[in-house]
Amino acid sequence: MGLLYPCFCTRAEIAASATAPHGPTPLYPGTCRALPDDPARRAAVAHAWRIDMAAAIARTGPLEWTDAGAGTVPARADLLGDVVLARKDAPVSYHLAVTIDDAAQGITDVVRGVDLFEATHVHRLLQALLGLPVPRYHHHPLLAGEDGRRLAKRDGAPALAVLREEEVDPRLLLTRLRGRGIGFVTPSH
Repeated sequence: MGLLYPCFCTRAEIAASATAPHGPTPLYPGTCRALPDDPARRAAVAHAWRIDMAAAIARTGPLEWTDAGAGTVPARADLLGDVVLARKDAPVSYHLAVTIDDAAQGITDVVRGVDLFEATHVHRLLQALLGLPVPRYHHHPLLAGEDGRRLAKRDGAPALAVLREEEVDPRLLLTRLRGRGIGFVTPSH
């Protein structure tokens, strides 16, 4: 479709080029979008493949998707910029992998944390470009600790499997979570 281009930029270069950060990572400034095709460079230098978001959106026209909590959501993949579809170190990115996997597995309802709400805009665009079905979405709140940060393994939060092994009663756990001020991180859309 002529929508992908190789990107040779490092994360550090992208961060350095950003005049204002947009969320946890700055938007890609489009540095490699207009580079001439150079097969020799692509063969010699590790690169990612990005989608030209403006061209992709022009091809599909307006799109939307349905979320159980947010209702009908206009797809705004442009808010995420030219995302990576194939990484330097892996043949595909999360965006491309989950979009194709969901379709291949016949998924009709996708349940994900609210931290992936924005990524769904990109997934909807990819579904349209690839002629894939559009599932219904439910983005649930995330459990958060007393400091307001989401509970995550990397931060030492116990896994549910460990709690089950310790035979923690789920109702008691929920009561304890609520009683300690542990709550939910909710959508900010």
